[in-house]
Amino acid sequence: MSNINWTEEVEKRKEQLMEDTKGLLIIPSILDETKGTKEAPFGPEIHQALMYLLDLGKETGMSAKDVDGYAGHLEIGSGEELVGILCHVDVVPAGEGWTVDPFGAEIKDGKIFARGAIDDKGPTMAAFYAMKIIQELNLPLSKRVRMIIGCDEESNWQCVRHYFKNEEMPDFGFAPDADFPIINAEKGIFDVEFTLSEGSANRDGLQLTLFESGQRLNMVPDRAVAKINGTDLENIEKAFASYAENKGIQYNSFIENGELTLKTEGKSAHGSTPEIGINAGLELAEFLNGYAFAGHGKAFLSLLEAVTGEHTGNKLGIAAEDEASGKLTVNAGVMKFNSEGGKIGMNIRYPVTHNSEQIEETLFKRAKDHSWDLRIIENNPPNYVDDKHPLINTLQKVYEEQTGEKGELIAIGGGTYARSLNTGVAFGALFPGREDVAHQKDEYMYIEDLLRASAIYAQAIYELAK
Repeated sequence: MSNINWTEEVEKRKEQLMEDTKGLLIIPSILDETKGTKEAPFGPEIHQALMYLLDLGKETGMSAKDVDGYAGHLEIGSGEELVGILCHVDVVPAGEGWTVDPFGAEIKDGKIFARGAIDDKGPTMAAFYAMKIIQELNLPLSKRVRMIIGCDEESNWQCVRHYFKNEEMPDFGFAPDADFPIINAEKGIFDVEFTLSEGSANRDGLQLTLFESGQRLNMVPDRAVAKINGTDLENIEKAFASYAENKGIQYNSFIENGELTLKTEGKSAHGSTPEIGINAGLELAEFLNGYAFAGHGKAFLSLLEAVTGEHTGNKLGIAAEDEASGKLTVNAGVMKFNSEGGKIGMNIRYPVTHNSEQIEETLFKRAKDHSWDLRIIENNPPNYVDDKHPLINTLQKVYEEQTGEKGELIAIGGGTYARSLNTGVAFGALFPGREDVAHQKDEYMYIEDLLRASAIYAQAIYELAK
């Protein structure tokens, strides 16, 4: 069976692959627990996406299971050992500024555009078609191959926690939810929320009455708004215009009923790479920190100042770095302030050899010293697989045969489902040299890359399970 032309097998199915991918992309599978039910805990649209994929698998002859609406799986092959392919069908909110319908799955310029095109519906369909090809060719397997489909990857990972409480843990596997060649090191992910402690607010002087920026901790906010009461608002507005123009950022402002409103626009990016985005909230906070606000507004802006202008945690006192995975990063993803107080949510990615207890201790001390409360939302430990492991050796061999390029091992700040496995790595589907547009407006995946990834995954799955 070594003479299978995997690229040709994918090409034979290209038309149907594109149709099925469109079908998944047009489902607006964004978390909405307000509409959650026992069968669909994350909302009807995410459940629709899960069932869509499970139904496709059933039509192909795969065994399928819905695990209480939290997750599901599709399986082929037989044997004692289990190879896991971990994917997800939920997506982050579309955000603003798209030039196409974020759930239209429009094809142009050799790309398919939609929220989730590269994270992670496109790669999921590539992996699904890899399994479909193996199934349709009736290739003999000595292991079972199971695609595990999560529904809450972009938020709190309740899906895989529930899944592995009830279902079998694979012996090893990969997640098609990051970059090629092979990611064997993923930083730890530490989500925290600072909130202003109760206390009397000073109502004299310049007042910050509202500040809002960001929807998710793992997204760089691309919009921010603040409202100010006090004197000299006209001069503050002029200074804001000069500041924004000098920084080269989009802005808007107006005075109405004695209140100044300031707005900034930035550039969204994944929370694991805050350095490639422009955080609209921090840009706005940097300007506001040039003024002496009263009461809670001053305290709110003071904490934002500690993450303004750098992404490595230096000013917070938590900077760290190692050879395997690089520097710690911090993304201020949610910033909210009003008359009732404020909160700042941060997404911290720390090196694989670093002790997260040190980060926690430093942040709690800082919160206490500045009269904030600190809540640890989640601490997801790092993931690392040794470069000598057979899983990595097999994936390197396949990648090099298919692409003619070196199967380098890389480390990322992003967190993929690979870390939920006892032994797992991230394997594509973003090829070297391609722009990473995950979580950004006009997200897309090259059709050529979708097909290439399908062929690579088909050979990889076969080599791992034959």
